[in-house]
Amino acid sequence: MRTSLVLAVSAALVAGTALGLAPAAQAAETAGSLRFVDIAGEGGTVLKANVVTPAGADGSTRHPVIVLPTSWAMPQIEYLAQAQKLADSGYVVVSYNSRGFWQSGGEIETAGPKDVADASKVIDWALANTPADPGRIGMAGVSYGAGISLLAAAHDPRIKAVAALSGWADLIESIYSGRTQHLQAAGLLGGAGYLTGRPGPELQEILGDFLSSNLDKEDEMIAWGRTRSPATHLDRINANGAAIMLGNAWGDTIFPPNQYASFYEKLTGPKRLEFRPGDHATAEATGLFGLPNDTWTSAHRWFDHYLKGVDNGVDREQPVRLKSRSTGGYEGYPDWKSVNANQRKFALGGTQRVWANIDSGANGGITLLTNALDQFLRTPPVVSVPLLPRAFAGVWHSEWYDTPQRVRGTVKVHTTVTPTEESGTLVAYLYDVGPLGVGKLVSNAPYTFHDRTPGKPFAVDLELFSTAYDVPAGHRLALVVDTVDPLYIEHNPTGAQLTFSSPSADPSYVSVPLRE
Repeated sequence: MRTSLVLAVSAALVAGTALGLAPAAQAAETAGSLRFVDIAGEGGTVLKANVVTPAGADGSTRHPVIVLPTSWAMPQIEYLAQAQKLADSGYVVVSYNSRGFWQSGGEIETAGPKDVADASKVIDWALANTPADPGRIGMAGVSYGAGISLLAAAHDPRIKAVAALSGWADLIESIYSGRTQHLQAAGLLGGAGYLTGRPGPELQEILGDFLSSNLDKEDEMIAWGRTRSPATHLDRINANGAAIMLGNAWGDTIFPPNQYASFYEKLTGPKRLEFRPGDHATAEATGLFGLPNDTWTSAHRWFDHYLKGVDNGVDREQPVRLKSRSTGGYEGYPDWKSVNANQRKFALGGTQRVWANIDSGANGGITLLTNALDQFLRTPPVVSVPLLPRAFAGVWHSEWYDTPQRVRGTVKVHTTVTPTEESGTLVAYLYDVGPLGVGKLVSNAPYTFHDRTPGKPFAVDLELFSTAYDVPAGHRLALVVDTVDPLYIEHNPTGAQLTFSSPSADPSYVSVPLRE
């Protein structure tokens, strides 16, 4: 019942967002450079698309072209506001509805081989039917469109630049991190897919096995996700050498930032990484309505330099650009490693035992809603740490800080767990705790284990979701661990207990990356 509710609510949310883009379509249509077309995708499947060309383009001059695959469950008018802006600055822009969604033909392939082939077919069409320059081709997209763009860059060497916004590099690390099903994320995607498209039998089977925790099919599900992960095709992406910009939100509950940062570090061509406050696609959302938007501004600068040759300095800036959830400014770093360079630990001493299956009150919020509120109002989830029931939550504290602590990057937790059952799930939360004991969520992450020997301790290393958060002077950090969170599917048998300890030979700790 919980899964069904999540599917229904999530689908309604996505449908509302899609309908809200209609004014953008009307505005672009009045510009006079828009036409709607049908493009034959892989196997002849019809892809519904629209084309925006620069004013006065008569075919005598070739223009750089940008191809925009739509986001999951979004209609083809999604990018019209941005397409018009790009056309006004000299680009041919082709946006198309990904196969299986809305009026496009076929079934939802979830960024499978047919989706990748579709991207190349759209490029072929653009070169044959618009004044597009074959030597200046870019791809961009939000969410699903971002993933398809990265995969296409691995398979089509004609693509010279990519802006992948709120996307994924590793699908497994996105919705199955810590070997834990991200329930609300999968519910959002599944519900929206059924509402706005036609999921193929493969997707239906994968989604059913995933949400039902069918461990007999775990290897098959992982293999399916790996094929659809740009990180799997990293060598081909690097060989083709496209200039790649990655943008994401700190609180993205569908595609968390860690997997993007790891992928970024392994790219060898021109690259840029930007993280901002928000949840999935909320950092780019205002730009889809044509409003000023930092993410889209960066994407335009990226294309201007790598497709038009504009000397705008984007290639000389610090390539890693972060915006803290606590302040309004941006920070630049030479690489992601530098973000995590200054680590400070606090100990997780003693022994604490918690009962499983009970939500202690600590949780990561609601997909799309919670971190969007943090983005606009700076209101992360809060708990009263002193009032958390110790029977259901382990709690450890750092020292009180005399100066502000600027958390930047990936917090790591190392501890020893002794289970009473062979399977279990724990969720770790890092809180900023003020003098009155009110804790504001800094980060969290789940961890699930199977096939462990009851009563036998084992070490756990868990990376929390990367973030940028400023802890005020006079506050301290608290690590809270419980076993239930509505964001995730938990695997704790009834009556199970987890004991957390810190052996002298292998002490438990939290390692916090701080900006100097």
